[in-house]
Amino acid sequence: MPDFATRRWLAETRDVFFIDRSMRSREIDRDGVCGGVCGPWVRRTAGTFLVVAVAASLPAMAATGSDPAPKATAAQGEQVGEGEWRMAAGDAANTRYSPLAEINSDNASGLKLAFSYSTGASRGHEAAPIVAGGLMYLVTPYPNVVHALDLTQPGAPIKWKFEPAPDPASQGVACCDVVNRGAAVSDGRLFFNTLDNQTIALDAASGKELWRTRLGDIRLGETMTMAPLVVGDLVLVGNSGGEMGVRGWITALKATDGSLAWRAFSTGPDSDVLIGPDFKPFYSAERGRDLGVTTWPPEAWQIGGGNVWGWISYDPGLDLVYYGTGNPGPWNPEQRPGDNKWTSGIFARRAGTGEAVWYYQWSPHDLHDYDGVNENVLLDLPIGGQTRAVLVHPDRNGYVYVLDRATGEVLSADAFVPVTTSTGVDMQSGRLKYNPSKQPRVGESLRNICPASPGAKDWQPSSWSPRTALLYIPHQNLCQDAMTYQTSYIAGTPYVGADVVMVAGPGGHRGEVSAWDPVARRKAWALTENFPVWSGTLATAGDIVFYGTMEGWFKAVDARTGALRWQYRTESGIIGQPMTYRGPDGRQYVAVLSGVGGWAGAVVAGQLDPRDGSAGLGFVNAMKDLPEHTKKGGKLYVFALP
Repeated sequence: MPDFATRRWLAETRDVFFIDRSMRSREIDRDGVCGGVCGPWVRRTAGTFLVVAVAASLPAMAATGSDPAPKATAAQGEQVGEGEWRMAAGDAANTRYSPLAEINSDNASGLKLAFSYSTGASRGHEAAPIVAGGLMYLVTPYPNVVHALDLTQPGAPIKWKFEPAPDPASQGVACCDVVNRGAAVSDGRLFFNTLDNQTIALDAASGKELWRTRLGDIRLGETMTMAPLVVGDLVLVGNSGGEMGVRGWITALKATDGSLAWRAFSTGPDSDVLIGPDFKPFYSAERGRDLGVTTWPPEAWQIGGGNVWGWISYDPGLDLVYYGTGNPGPWNPEQRPGDNKWTSGIFARRAGTGEAVWYYQWSPHDLHDYDGVNENVLLDLPIGGQTRAVLVHPDRNGYVYVLDRATGEVLSADAFVPVTTSTGVDMQSGRLKYNPSKQPRVGESLRNICPASPGAKDWQPSSWSPRTALLYIPHQNLCQDAMTYQTSYIAGTPYVGADVVMVAGPGGHRGEVSAWDPVARRKAWALTENFPVWSGTLATAGDIVFYGTMEGWFKAVDARTGALRWQYRTESGIIGQPMTYRGPDGRQYVAVLSGVGGWAGAVVAGQLDPRDGSAGLGFVNAMKDLPEHTKKGGKLYVFALP
């Protein structure tokens, strides 16, 4: 096997090849012209497994009673403005809560379609609409067109459209559909990312391009899909590509001109990770010099993943930015002995400098592609007789974590789905306690791995209501069978080393929405759905929770009981993030994008063969009937009371 430098040189001097999720090879030249389905090349034929759905029981939760009259609130200073929705999460605390209450549990049944708008794109629409200054902004999946709709005019006609023209070849290296998770508006500028690794700033009023900065290289398999977060005069963004052996990073750009303020890698020496003398992790496993090198085999950290493609939070009181890091590469854990720092964990950093303050690893030596990029919701909760500044994180490994957000101490960690891959979290060391019987070994078939690789929940974001003190978690109920094998790194191609076949979890349903009480450490209520709930949730002061289903139902349920109050069938499945705003006419509106896709919807959006259960990295096996329930599309739906 050539050394790392030689392999990278080869990648830069040849055409790029992509093995799609059905493991068929596609050849893509630098102009993005696909030569169609080519012959086998750097290919691993998917194994055939006997798929058995085995019932598993939910591990016992160490439930405790909540303190009397709990006061559970979002981090101070982080509440969303009442009328606008300027970032994908609504606020920097990632609560996705709106204080608007015109639409409530009593009248939501009267919601009517106010207007709709076709985006012209037909892959997975995961973005949240953004509203600021009387305009609504939509970012499509590739080719990442920005549409600005004029909310001051009847029917919200388009005011301007910006086409960034990303490199078509970026489609060939996108892991899990060519999605985009949204934009951010601040100080008259709109910021968004393109699939081919550009961050772009536009004048929010006119759509005029102000600057663009290229941050990554698609020839290495690197892409960008996440929604930026603006903190002061900095725009924070991260990359994707863990399944391609791309080294992860978070980058801060100056909002005024797009120049680099700082960049912190997720692997490598302390100098690259921006770890210095003020780095004080709570647990001993995170202490030591250059752990981003020494917890890997030689050179492996350079292609080790840890990408930052999920959500970023910010606490202005502590001046700390929080974000998760993605899975290590490859999926085959035997090729990367060690904890594989700093992947599948969470960093707290100084916003202005990027200096690391603490870190905690959700899944050391990640065995099942559980990543760590899910949302970190910043709350002040009554715990142990006092109000604690915490972050709440529902992880792919199956546990809802509550951490002290100043120190990184784990205060609780409780399963919210059936879990067979681990037996809990050691509260002394903070380490996940793996189940040895579910540890992958090359050539051995493992069955009943719960949760599956997309996790108990994936990127789809939760919402929080201070009125109910509940976190509304959209998630899946999936298990899998898997077999790992030795794989080799070739830049720009999949670096996985595993065959996976997913199935519905215990009970036979594939999705849920759970209302989680992080103080009592238990579910208050839960709703089951046929397919994974791949959309985000939205909570409002009207005691309503909104979410979408992959069949295309947009639903409003009572925040306290989960009772269905209203639903509307859209033309395509919903994997987007619902939001709400007050229009120029003073009325409350609720909006969501439909357009099925993403990893869960690849069988429809990517037109994969539903008979091939290994396609879509095994997700197709659990979703083979989705084409019977929905179709491709891309449309905005906006609702209001009459």
